[in-house]
Amino acid sequence: MDSTINKVELRNLRLDDYLELKRSMVESYKELEDSFWYKKEIEKLLKAFPEGQLVILVDDVVVGSALSLIVDEKQAMSSHTYEQITGNFTFKTHNPEGDILYGIDVFIHPKYRGLRLGRRLYDARKEICEQLNLKSIVFAGRIPNYSKYAGELTPKQYLDKVKSKEIHDPVMSFQMANDFHIVRLMRNYLEGDKSSKEYAVLLEWNNIYYEKEVQLINTKKSVIRLGLIQWQMRPLNDLEEFFDQAEFFINAVSDYESDFAMFPELFIAPLMADYNHLSEADAIRELARYTESIKKKFQEFAISYNINIISGSMPYLSPEGVLYNVGFLCKRDGTYEMYSKIHITPNETHYWGMKGGSKIQTFDTDCGKIGIMICYDIEFPELSRLLSDEGMEILFVPFLTDTQNGYTRVRNCAAARAIENECYVAIAGCVGNLPKVNNMDIQFAQAAVFTPSDFAFPTNGVKAEATPNTEMTLIVDVNVDLLKELHEHGSVQIKKDRRTDLYQTKKLK
Repeated sequence: MDSTINKVELRNLRLDDYLELKRSMVESYKELEDSFWYKKEIEKLLKAFPEGQLVILVDDVVVGSALSLIVDEKQAMSSHTYEQITGNFTFKTHNPEGDILYGIDVFIHPKYRGLRLGRRLYDARKEICEQLNLKSIVFAGRIPNYSKYAGELTPKQYLDKVKSKEIHDPVMSFQMANDFHIVRLMRNYLEGDKSSKEYAVLLEWNNIYYEKEVQLINTKKSVIRLGLIQWQMRPLNDLEEFFDQAEFFINAVSDYESDFAMFPELFIAPLMADYNHLSEADAIRELARYTESIKKKFQEFAISYNINIISGSMPYLSPEGVLYNVGFLCKRDGTYEMYSKIHITPNETHYWGMKGGSKIQTFDTDCGKIGIMICYDIEFPELSRLLSDEGMEILFVPFLTDTQNGYTRVRNCAAARAIENECYVAIAGCVGNLPKVNNMDIQFAQAAVFTPSDFAFPTNGVKAEATPNTEMTLIVDVNVDLLKELHEHGSVQIKKDRRTDLYQTKKLK
């Protein structure tokens, strides 16, 4: 995409979305005649099953949609046409007592393809299926590339080649990548679908949480996956090479469906090599010129890979000329928030003239409330206690330490913060050497996730840790429901047992 995206939102369809919905649908189905729903049909659909109709908006404009019905399994699995399954577009086939979520439409405006917005719609459909305790998602997928091969391949042969990745089909390849399996081939499914020769493939995604007896399902996510990046310092020719390396890791952790990706403190330092002829203070101010571009690119990555990115940290020169050490929480909805290092080390002050930030805050995300502290900040227990009082469940700590002494301070303090605040603490740093950048010669790190120390957690308070001083990723699941249990029923209840009648920690600003 050439234009900047400021916000991505996924929500239920409303009738006043209709004109934008129609425009995006017409653009998406240019090869089909009458390729849009009439307003009266959308009105019927919303009346029958409002919670099953989804739209995705970019900067408050509808650019995609996923529409669904609930039907009986027998009806979904038997041979049928598109008109039959939709009740000739009356949607009288919708049965609230059915057990199958049947997808009747999904599309993304061509201008916004490539950002994985379609995957978000499918993930949301899966959530609906789980929350309503339905057995599976079923729909008939078109095979729009089949017309190119119809003279040499039967539909079955075509599907076999798509499955073996010898042929790419824009619909089928996407569906199989989203865990749908083929049930059967269907003839004469959608009248006028010339590119598919009116064939379709019945596909199914099974809900592994389905129970024959309806249960209440907790819709709030309890298990959150963290992707920590232990970054190798290496020479970089330019900003594009840096982006390529960063995207590699974001892609890697998002492939494992991580909710967060975290980079280390000042991991962009290799870009400072071009300014090594300057003083340390001037060189890092030149490096700060990249910060805005990096923030925008990471926003794009967060959208494209559907992941919340904690961008480590980088130098930031304020309009007043003050140098700070900051990072950005780039959320997968396209928004961002900036955080800053509060406590500046003597080294940062002496060589770079950095100043500490003054804003202490938590951040609301789609995975709950989190805190972010940069390196030295973790060694001041008052700061994390303030964040804990605001409801923080996971504390992220991007760091940069040159010696094992420095790393030990960060590690041990992070482990202590997890115990005393009854939260998870994740740390990630840089490794290796950087000989052509002054004041950044060597690094030592071992990424890790620390937990409270009680029966529901590892006995040593370490959920997972990386290999020391080796470039790698650490992917870890943390269960925030265990924290709630700890707060109420732990062997000790540190947060509850504080003597606030004798001492308190509070913000002064």
